[in-house]
Amino acid sequence: MIPGWIKDYNKADFKPDLMAGLTVGVMLIPQGMAYAMLAGLPPVYGLYASTVPLIIYAFFGTSRHLSVGPVAIDSMMVAAGVGAMALAGSPEYISLAITLALLVGFIQFTFGAFRLGFLINFLSRPVILGFTSAAAIIIGLSQFELMLGINVQDEQLLHEIIQSLVAGLAHIHLLTLIIGVGGIITLLLLKRFMPFFPGPLFLVIVTTLLVSAFDLHLLGVDIIGFVPAGLPGAVIPHINFEIIKKLLPTAGAIALISFMESIAVARALQAKHKTYKVISNKELIAIGMANMAGSVFKSFPVSGGFSRSAVNEMAGARTGMASIISAVLIVATLLFLTPLFYFLPKAILASIILVAVSRLIHLKETKYLWIVERKDFLMMMITFAGTLFLGIGTGIGIGVGLSLAWIIFEASYPHHAELGRIPGTHTFRNIKRFKDLNVDDDVLIFRFDAPLFFANVNRFRELLIEYQHLRSTKLKAVIIDMESINTIDTTAIHVFADTVEEIRSQGILFLIAEAKGPVRDRMHLSGFTQKLGEEHFFVTIEEALDFVAGTRKESGLNVALQVNK
Repeated sequence: MIPGWIKDYNKADFKPDLMAGLTVGVMLIPQGMAYAMLAGLPPVYGLYASTVPLIIYAFFGTSRHLSVGPVAIDSMMVAAGVGAMALAGSPEYISLAITLALLVGFIQFTFGAFRLGFLINFLSRPVILGFTSAAAIIIGLSQFELMLGINVQDEQLLHEIIQSLVAGLAHIHLLTLIIGVGGIITLLLLKRFMPFFPGPLFLVIVTTLLVSAFDLHLLGVDIIGFVPAGLPGAVIPHINFEIIKKLLPTAGAIALISFMESIAVARALQAKHKTYKVISNKELIAIGMANMAGSVFKSFPVSGGFSRSAVNEMAGARTGMASIISAVLIVATLLFLTPLFYFLPKAILASIILVAVSRLIHLKETKYLWIVERKDFLMMMITFAGTLFLGIGTGIGIGVGLSLAWIIFEASYPHHAELGRIPGTHTFRNIKRFKDLNVDDDVLIFRFDAPLFFANVNRFRELLIEYQHLRSTKLKAVIIDMESINTIDTTAIHVFADTVEEIRSQGILFLIAEAKGPVRDRMHLSGFTQKLGEEHFFVTIEEALDFVAGTRKESGLNVALQVNK
C-alpha cells in the first residue's frame, strides 16, 4: 500500500522536508554513535541503526513527523538484557543485540497485525516515569567511567556501579574529565541559547580536531579509533530458540516501552497539525517492520525519539521524505566520512548521553503525582527503587506487575454509592458527596461503578447487604442503578440472581434501572429477566420510584426491556 504522503506529494513539500531531513541527519550522527556505545556496541552500529529503519518507517508509519532511530532507553535496555549473556562489544554480544532487534520487531508487528495495540495501555504512566527516571540515573552513572577516564567493572545495579566508581576515583584522568565536563557545559549552553543549533555535531567536530591537532590521545584521552567504512551487508540474524527464550523478557520490555514512547510523541505532534491520523496498530506494524528490516542490516532496536521528532517537526518536516533524507545523509557518512571520527574522544559521546538522559528524570512529574494521586506516586517510587536496586529487567517486571495488580484491584473494589434525589429535579447523586438530597427511608438506591464479573460480584453482594443493614427502618424496595455497569458475565448473573432471591425473601422489592443494552442482552439470554419479572426493569430511577409509589406509567416498559435477540 502506497503511503498517503507519497500519493499527495508535491514540490512545495520537498524544500522543508530537505531542511528537516538534513537537520535531523546531522543530529543523528553523533547521537546514534553515542547510543550505540550506551548499548554496549561499537559506535558504527548507531549509524547502521539510523539507515534502513528510518526508510522503512517512512513508508509504513502513519506519523509524518516521528523520527525513528536509536534512543537512550532502548540502548540502556539492550545493554542490560544482552550484557547478562555476553561481554559488551564482543562478536557474540553484537549478534545477540541484532537478534534482539528482530525479536522486538516481531513482537511489535504481531501485536499490530492482531490489533493488540490496546494492551500497551495496561502499562501505566507512573510506572513508565519511575522506570525511566531510575534508568536515566543508571545510564548517567554508567557513563562516568568514560567521563573520568577510569576503568571500572561493568555493573547494572546502583550500589555496584557506585562502588566501582568510588574504587576508581584515585585514577581519574584529569584531561579526560575536563573534556567531558566541557562537553556537558557546551551542550547545555547551546541548548539554552541556540536550541536549533546542532550542538552535538559541533562538539564532535571541534573536539575531534583538538585531539588530532594536539595528539591528546597520546596523553591518555580515550578515542573512538577505527570506524569501519561502507554499508552493512544484509544478513538474516541467526535464529536459536534457546537464545530467543533468554532474550524474550528483554524483547518484550523494549517492545512495550519503546512503542509507548513512540506513540506518545507521534500523537503529540499530530495534535499540533491535525492534517493526518496516527493509528496505533499501524504504528506498531511500521515500527515492528523497521526493527525487523533493520536487524537484517545490523541494527539494534530502534523507536521514535522525542528530541529528534521535535526537531524534525520544528525544522518544517511535512512528510516521511524528511526521514528518508536523514537516512541518505547517514549512508553518505558511512561511505565517505567514517575516517573523520577516528580521533573523536569517548568522553564527548558520554557527555552527549548524559545531557540526553537528564531529561528522563521526572522531578516535576513526581511532585505532581504526590499532590494529585498518592497511589500513582507509590507505584512510581516502587518501580523506581526496583529498577535502581534490583536491575533494569526486574524493575520493568515490577512495573508491569504493579500496573496489572492495580487494574485487578480497581476492578475488584470499584467506587460505589447510595443515591439520593437533588430536590426539585429528576437527578440522583451520591449522598456522601452532595448535601441536602432527598432520600426515602424505605427505598435504597445503589450504584456500582464497574463491569460486573467474577472478580467483583461478591463485593457487589457484600456492599448491597451492608447498605441494607445501615438502614434503621425496614426497606420497601432496593433499586440498582446499572448505568455504570457496561457488561455482566455468567458468574455475576448467578451471584446476582442469588442476591435477588435473598433480598426478595425478606419481602423487599428488587428493581433494576438504566441497564445498558449488552447487560440486558445477557440477562435475557440467561433467563434472569424472566425470573426477576419484566415489570421490574426501568429506563430511569425516576420510573422505578414511581413503581414503588404505585404511579408508574407503562410507556417506558418496552424501552427498558429492548434486547438484541
